[in-house]
Amino acid sequence: MELYFRDNFFNAGYTEIMTQDQEQAGHLDLKSAFGTSIDVFDPAGLTCSGQFRMLSNRWEITSADGGQMGVLRARMSFFSKRYEYDAGPRGVYEVTAPAFSQEYDITGMGGRTVASFRRTSGWFSSGAFVLNNESDQLESYELIAVVMGVHAINKRRNSAAT
Repeated sequence: MELYFRDNFFNAGYTEIMTQDQEQAGHLDLKSAFGTSIDVFDPAGLTCSGQFRMLSNRWEITSADGGQMGVLRARMSFFSKRYEYDAGPRGVYEVTAPAFSQEYDITGMGGRTVASFRRTSGWFSSGAFVLNNESDQLESYELIAVVMGVHAINKRRNSAAT
């Protein structure tokens, strides 16, 4: 199933999560213009949250009850964008994209692609994404938090470079 979602220009407020049929499938709560924490909601309520760990560039995803679901971190790479999502006992997943691409693949152990996402917005607009999840281990709302974590790490890198 494809899900569409976006960031806000000021990183604050609510944005909708939509299906390919333009039906609402939940929403994101972008908590603050001064931070990067998010809450991800499905139609039934809060499913997970994402935020940077204190004094770290690691994006931590927690369940609605506060238990850790996984940790996303950037990996060094010269000719591609690489991230690693450690989902604990569910495995370690690699998130990769070619150097100037906005299309990412999420691969599990054995190199099998379990999900993909791409940025659908332009360079000077807030981030909008489409997620295609084929994983039986990771739910789509958790992967939305992973995508927003990749986006937050990229924004942090870009602001540090300027």
